[in-house]
Amino acid sequence: MEQMPGSTTISERDTPVSPQTARPRQRAVGIAMMLTSSASNQVGAALGATAFPVIGTVGVVAVRQIVTALVLTPLVRPRMRGLRRDQWMPVLGLVVVFSVMNLSLYMAIDRIGLALAVTLEFLGPLTVAIAHSRRRIDLGCALLAGVGVVVLTAPGPSSDVVGIALGLLAATAWASYILLNRTLGRRLPGIQGTAIASLLTGAVWTPIALVWLLLHTPTVTSLILAAACGLGSSLIPYASDMIALRWIPAEMFGTFTSLNLVWAALAGWLLLSQELQLNEWIGIALIILSNAVVSARAASRSSTTPIAAQTG
Repeated sequence: MEQMPGSTTISERDTPVSPQTARPRQRAVGIAMMLTSSASNQVGAALGATAFPVIGTVGVVAVRQIVTALVLTPLVRPRMRGLRRDQWMPVLGLVVVFSVMNLSLYMAIDRIGLALAVTLEFLGPLTVAIAHSRRRIDLGCALLAGVGVVVLTAPGPSSDVVGIALGLLAATAWASYILLNRTLGRRLPGIQGTAIASLLTGAVWTPIALVWLLLHTPTVTSLILAAACGLGSSLIPYASDMIALRWIPAEMFGTFTSLNLVWAALAGWLLLSQELQLNEWIGIALIILSNAVVSARAASRSSTTPIAAQTG
């Protein structure tokens, strides 16, 4: 049987793997996981947005959280007994982050559209990239990405302030998600931490879902779309990010997630009929350029770093 990405052999278990000691093949798998995560996330978000008119953003988020817990829990079979305090803290942090990140993002999407909401949310991982970088060219690329965000959003007097504030709240939650998920990936095996956090989040949202759906009668189609949102925007990205963050430095991960803007723009255009303007294409191009430069430099530094320096 072919070994699944993220699984380990006996020899690999004996040698701890970190972003600094990851081999080229592991780094490549990490990049593939990031691409999978970003594409799945935005397609799922677009599908969920089509259910807003029937069950609202709260209904979609509630179904998304419950579906994620129902699917992930039996697959991973997380063990909650015996967890240490240093393991429980990031798990509980993720419960809060999952709820805040998803609800604020979907409320922003409902007000200002998918591409703009995701663009604002991207400021979270961009902040992570800046905070972890000390090289001028990397900081310059992060600044270029920031310019791309401004060009893409084209802020003005008619801007939806509430929608923008919700997008910024989602950005804060996303930055927290990156750091917490990275910590859990080192303290618990596999995706145990993500599964436990998803289970607890689903439990929190179950009574909310019951009350909300009684007040907002759902259709079968809306429930299916919300469930697809849960699979595409929660289950696949959480698992992919957990694996990716084992082998990808936080700064590279934070900048590489700019591709979410591309997927969001395409998903909004194809699935939600949200056409792109010239300034949006220019902004996306600037962000892609900054991402490409930073990613190439990170890969170059990794390949030229001596093994002794990596393991020492």
